[in-house]
Amino acid sequence: MAHLCSRRRLALAVPAVLSLTATLGFLPSAASAAAPTAPAATAERAADGPTLSYVVNTRTDRSTIESVRREIARNGGTVVASYDRIGVIVAHSANPGFAQAVRAVRGVASAGATRNAPLPAQSTTDVGTPKALSAAEAAGVRAAAGQDPLEPLQWDLPAIKADKAHEKTLGSPDVTVAVIDTGVDDTHPDIAPNFDRAASVNCVSGKPDTTDGAWRPGASESPHGTHVAGEIAAAKNGVGMTGVAPGVKVAGIKVSTPGGYFYTEAVVCGFVWAAEHHVDVTNNSYYTDPWYFNCTTDPDQKALVDAITRATRYAEGKGTVNVAAAGNENYDLASHAITDEDSPNDGTPSDRVIDPHECFDIPTQLPGVVTTAATGAKGLKSSFSNYGLGVADIAAPGGDYYQPPQAPATSGLILGTLPGGKWGYMAGTSMATPHVAGVAALIKSTHPHAPAAAVKALLYAEATATPCTDPYDIDGDGKVDAVCEGTKNRNGFYGWGVADALAAVTR
Repeated sequence: MAHLCSRRRLALAVPAVLSLTATLGFLPSAASAAAPTAPAATAERAADGPTLSYVVNTRTDRSTIESVRREIARNGGTVVASYDRIGVIVAHSANPGFAQAVRAVRGVASAGATRNAPLPAQSTTDVGTPKALSAAEAAGVRAAAGQDPLEPLQWDLPAIKADKAHEKTLGSPDVTVAVIDTGVDDTHPDIAPNFDRAASVNCVSGKPDTTDGAWRPGASESPHGTHVAGEIAAAKNGVGMTGVAPGVKVAGIKVSTPGGYFYTEAVVCGFVWAAEHHVDVTNNSYYTDPWYFNCTTDPDQKALVDAITRATRYAEGKGTVNVAAAGNENYDLASHAITDEDSPNDGTPSDRVIDPHECFDIPTQLPGVVTTAATGAKGLKSSFSNYGLGVADIAAPGGDYYQPPQAPATSGLILGTLPGGKWGYMAGTSMATPHVAGVAALIKSTHPHAPAAAVKALLYAEATATPCTDPYDIDGDGKVDAVCEGTKNRNGFYGWGVADALAAVTR
């Protein structure tokens, strides 16, 4: 079967301007911003190559971090941010030998470039571009009593019993889900009532920018994060659509450059920010650029895995449940060989055969992260969704062109909010992930003192067990399109099952 989608970015013809001027004041003992002046001898070395961004992973004691910072400067680097509690330092350098030199420094566990393109330069897990809902389409919808106007188009809500859950609770305003993504338009009438400004930030440069509105997407930037935010927490307010958890708060943590790249330093900043601002759930519908899979046998890629692993574990230790998209290539992530055609996506990609047990899609395949596969309106694995026994933890509606819904819904894709007060359809594991994040938020609302591990345990235990689809011929051409392994209670297509919002508020 030909893939309907790609995890490759849709490049936007706009300059990517990285803001490096914001003051980092949110975490005085855990992160600090600094820009030491390089010695004269180092300045000459810095002119040898293009300026790139790096992560340096160290021990977390103060003396080691201070020593490493000095060595970074000595080797032609400038510290942009230092997340001391997890031992991750973000630095810029034009020294081509910077990473190799810093790896030899005492106390450094790993170091590597986060990109191939020079500074300043789409890896979202959606399929194609959004299809905006027209005024005529919206006018033709007939909502029942108690429904928001566009709710009849949302086949995905009854698919996870969210409509029944809303009869009991909409979720708690004390719970916040952070959308780590391309930015969120908090002025949207379906998002504004539930927006958590205090937990929102722009992390694109690798350090937080709290300027008002910095978390919003620009006019030419992707609407992806706004769509995701609406799926999670669009208010039940008589306007537009309804989110999975329409009573909880949603925050925007912008980590994507204007060109659509999600680089490691931004993602690390996002998770640490979420941890320090008491975010209950993070939604991660992307993969970290520039590598689709990051091989731990490569020193640069290993450093990226190390940095984001430290950040996700830190967030979970602070009580945050991290939910991530499985991806859209119909890959079996439990296999022993996958051909990665997209990496590096900010350089010159070349086909490479990787072992997903050693080369990881991050944050999707990191320990503790809830890996989410997608289903369509017929309840089957979406044609594009990645899968894998022991990798896919749970499934949720992400849409599928091959699975049309029953009336009154008219599209097999997922309705969400779009910037500028609009609504529209998208599909992908990007759209499945916010359903799971919303259910996790409902669990947290029902069990406010539950730690992250308990919320995840309930998420899996309460999921609707779904047996393998065998044979899986989603396009009906007589050929098997994917092979599901496992039992009804846990398998490669649906993990522990399909997320269940009603169980989340009743058990």
